[in-house]
Amino acid sequence: MLVPGGNVRYNPTHEKQINIKEENNMSRNRRDSKGRVLREGESQRKDGNYMYRYYDAAGVEHFVYSWRLTEADRTPAGKKKGPSLREKEERINAELEKAKVASCPDKMTVLDLVEKYLTPKRGKNYNSDVNYDYVCGILRKEEFGGYLVKNIKPSDAKGWFAKLERDGKGYSVIHCVRGVLRPAFEMAVEDELILRNPFQFKLESVISVRSESREALNREDEKDFMEFVSNDEHYQRYYDEILILLGTGLRIGEFCGLTVHDIDMKKREIRIDHQLLRKRDGTYYITTPKTESGKRTLYMSNMVYDAFGRVLENRKAPKVEMMVDGKSGFLFLDMNGRPKVALHYQHLLKRIANKYNACHDKKIKVCPHVLRHTFCTRMEQMNMPLKSLQYVMGHADFETTMNVYAHVDAEQAVKDMRLIDGGLTEFYSSFTRNEGKVIPR
Repeated sequence: MLVPGGNVRYNPTHEKQINIKEENNMSRNRRDSKGRVLREGESQRKDGNYMYRYYDAAGVEHFVYSWRLTEADRTPAGKKKGPSLREKEERINAELEKAKVASCPDKMTVLDLVEKYLTPKRGKNYNSDVNYDYVCGILRKEEFGGYLVKNIKPSDAKGWFAKLERDGKGYSVIHCVRGVLRPAFEMAVEDELILRNPFQFKLESVISVRSESREALNREDEKDFMEFVSNDEHYQRYYDEILILLGTGLRIGEFCGLTVHDIDMKKREIRIDHQLLRKRDGTYYITTPKTESGKRTLYMSNMVYDAFGRVLENRKAPKVEMMVDGKSGFLFLDMNGRPKVALHYQHLLKRIANKYNACHDKKIKVCPHVLRHTFCTRMEQMNMPLKSLQYVMGHADFETTMNVYAHVDAEQAVKDMRLIDGGLTEFYSSFTRNEGKVIPR
């Protein structure tokens, strides 16, 4: 622990002082058995094991060990493998730096705050971790990431988002960044580091670039698309899978995670309590639904019931059922007997849509999310109670159901107005005007 006002390291455990300058000079002369210069705090024991000595924020002395100095070294035969000494040093120094920042909030930067906010959230979901790393990567490159948290004003936040847009960042990227920064600064408010959150503004008031919308298919396009799939010589084999997506509104990860154990044909129920995802390196893994509300049981409509019946009947069990985090018996398999994932269906639907558009005047765009949008919109149009629709969609809040997924076009609005026109006419006919006032008859 450095003592203010002097170039001296203080060791409270042994009650002695060591001049850092002299210690640095000594370290230049210390080498390991391979002739490599050892850094301050590093040493090598007689048995070849490396040791690193450091002091925590409270001045308490600690030691860590490793049989390897660097990551490139080989572990001696018969010794336990593990991180190299310098890999351990990097992690230790990073944690010490975080502790230093936490104890000096006046010096906390935007990047420091974000990393502090994200620390307890990491390791729970692979895709989320990828997004977190992406946001932190942007902050490390941007000057804004080094600004002090206490000095950030709403005008600074808006100005930075405008800069990101000028630099070519799309709406979805900026929305992702804001999705991390706003709750991070809210944490700073709760910790009384700042008085107000500078990111409490509508992104649309600053950013004009919008992500490409994924509109629901209208009834006519939905019917034409499914007829096209059912009659296409190549793509008709995927008809039931697309029909189930369209008839349940499942998230694509939930759909891919379905196993034979999740389908109860007697009760006509689908149990949703997990998703199947795949990392960039090809590793499969199971995670919980997107929200706690995503755990739900869905009833099968007649068309979905029939589709599942055909899927179960035609499913060819592989020689070895793949087990992923305790789950096996996945319903939808690729040609190698491995479970399909979101990317399979994104590419499949894109190919089908391209072929459909080549022979139709009206062009459509189809992806797994469009099918989910379409299902939600259709249920809303058929007057499903909104709280029930929220449950079926697995949404944590009602606003998501209505504002994001339930699309109503002008044609449908006209039809709905015609349906209620008779009732409105009868209601208003019960009133008459008298001297400018509306009085019931």
